[in-house]
Amino acid sequence: MIRVLVVEDSPVVREFLIHVLQLDPEISVIGTARNGEEALEFVKLRKPDIITMDLHMPKMDGFDATRRIMETDPTPIVVVTGSSTVQEVATAFRAIEAGALAVVERPKGVGHPDHEESARKLNQMLKVMAAVKVVRRWRSLKRQASASIPLTSQETELARPDDVKLVAIGASTGGPVALRTILGGLPTDFPVPVLIVQHMAAGFLPGFVEWLSQTSRLPVHVAENGDYAVAGHAYVAPDGFQMQVGPGAAVILTRDDPENGVRPSASCLFRSVARAYGQNAVGVLLTGMGSDGAEELKLMREKGAVTIAQDQETSVVHGMPGEAIKLDAAAYVLPLEKIAGALTNLVKKLKKSAEPP
Repeated sequence: MIRVLVVEDSPVVREFLIHVLQLDPEISVIGTARNGEEALEFVKLRKPDIITMDLHMPKMDGFDATRRIMETDPTPIVVVTGSSTVQEVATAFRAIEAGALAVVERPKGVGHPDHEESARKLNQMLKVMAAVKVVRRWRSLKRQASASIPLTSQETELARPDDVKLVAIGASTGGPVALRTILGGLPTDFPVPVLIVQHMAAGFLPGFVEWLSQTSRLPVHVAENGDYAVAGHAYVAPDGFQMQVGPGAAVILTRDDPENGVRPSASCLFRSVARAYGQNAVGVLLTGMGSDGAEELKLMREKGAVTIAQDQETSVVHGMPGEAIKLDAAAYVLPLEKIAGALTNLVKKLKKSAEPP
């Protein structure tokens, strides 16, 4: 039985969420809190398995509550919001920075045609996230979104292909903070485009991109069909589309079926990169549940690309990169804080070759 604390200041919404959660026989709502202060006290006394967190509350809001809980009594937290506006979602991702695992939209109301499906998705999300082992966050620990830790002398010897033309990244649970760290650590003159697949609930991508852009040294875009990916820019696959890339960094978006249960999928992107770029690409698989992208990262390696998987110690969930490592798909296994440095090192040769003598 998954024991849930519902943190929500609106009595109507609170009762609605209790109703939704209790539709699942594997979920038990063991308590509610009207603000962050009540949530802190409840977590200390009752130790729930997972928390649904509202953002806007009196006395202590959802961001501060998340930060304090992760400092004192680390517990899986899912932010549940009634709005997917860019500003609201960008605010929600501050809670992700503080240690929340995911942001999801509140289920549709009773009588809405999507009520049952949206309720099922929330309950499934909570059951999955309740199994994640979260760690204590310390207030004194500084964010490393603006700079990466230097590589060791051994790590600077990453094998560099003659001509890196593109970097492809796949991520899921824990990916938002990982991507923010990497994009914040790349130089403004990074000489190739970066294509990204991040598993995310529908409707949240524009706010996510806005949040990434706050610290990224590269311009970040929601990819559009027919784009030609430009060096020094990052492109995130949009909701509900598979993203592929063709020769000349042409972005191709399709409504092809989900792969590994997701659309967009890292598998689809990596496969197209292997086909179009072969040895002239770098593939990176970051934290996330499941195995999306693992076999296709191996395909990229077989085609001569440089492949990197995030290590277990810095992954929120080591499913995707862990599967890649098991398949020997990753040429390098690196902690998150060193991936930006590795990518910069890999393309350094291309940058130097482009400079005039």
